[in-house]
Amino acid sequence: MTNEMKIASIGECMIEICARPDNGMALAYGGDTLNTAVYLARLGRAGDGNSGVKVDYLTALGNDPYSDEMLAFWQAEGIGTDRIPRLPGRLPGLYTIRTDEGGERSFHYWRSASAARELMQGENAKHITAALVEYDLVYLSGITLSILPVSDRAKLFGAVDHAVAKGARIAFDCNYRARGWPDEIAARRAMDQMYRRSHIALPSLDDECALHGDMTPEVAAQRIADLGAKEVCLKLGDGGCLVLTDGKAELIPAVDGIDVADTTAAGDSFNAAYIYQRLIGADTATAAQAGHQLAAQVIQHPGAVIPVDKMP
Repeated sequence: MTNEMKIASIGECMIEICARPDNGMALAYGGDTLNTAVYLARLGRAGDGNSGVKVDYLTALGNDPYSDEMLAFWQAEGIGTDRIPRLPGRLPGLYTIRTDEGGERSFHYWRSASAARELMQGENAKHITAALVEYDLVYLSGITLSILPVSDRAKLFGAVDHAVAKGARIAFDCNYRARGWPDEIAARRAMDQMYRRSHIALPSLDDECALHGDMTPEVAAQRIADLGAKEVCLKLGDGGCLVLTDGKAELIPAVDGIDVADTTAAGDSFNAAYIYQRLIGADTATAAQAGHQLAAQVIQHPGAVIPVDKMP
């Protein structure tokens, strides 16, 4: 790895309104690819000077005060925002989140006017296609795909292909949310198109089974590898993860004895630590262990982004 590796995380950040125990509501900002970008940026800053990463977030925002606050938060975390267009009259999407006694979440979304949906339209698409060739790794998720119209999704695939041809690697988390898709067929088709382009696939078994029916971890991981993904790290919740590379599968157990407060961003933070470790040359087992350690810390705190001093 060189002194600096450049990562682009592509997706949507939304206004998050979270129910508090006192029946009040707290406002924050969240999104799966943004969460991963934050943790990647933090891990890069914690490097020894020879293992740093530079993380840019690629999305579209409005020209409203909430978009201003988002940019300020990302910049404070060390995330590059120079390539984010501001679209007059558009707004960030919004969602509410409630967490039950077991730490599991439920969501409701309002995102039809989200600026991020126009990320691959007009001049924005040209700018994204030109920009992606400058990155060593491009990270995106199934939610990134779901917010785009079909024609714009095709443009994103084309931009990804162009970046790969110039040497970029692709990391992808399926992160299937049924409400974002017209039907399962459309979701399966788009996810599999992305797996074919992926160097590192980071799905969860739950998502794969939701899309393709019940499968063992081994069958799910092999299905993705057969599509062309070079490396598959299949997340199994508290069962750890199954890593499949070069036809060899290894189960890496999760961290035991965790008092779960909120599972928000468990997978996003795992992805960040896994990707970071792989970029600095760690093997897949070490990368998976780092992913479990960060995710274990994240789920002990409310919200997607934990305080910096709580990082492991």
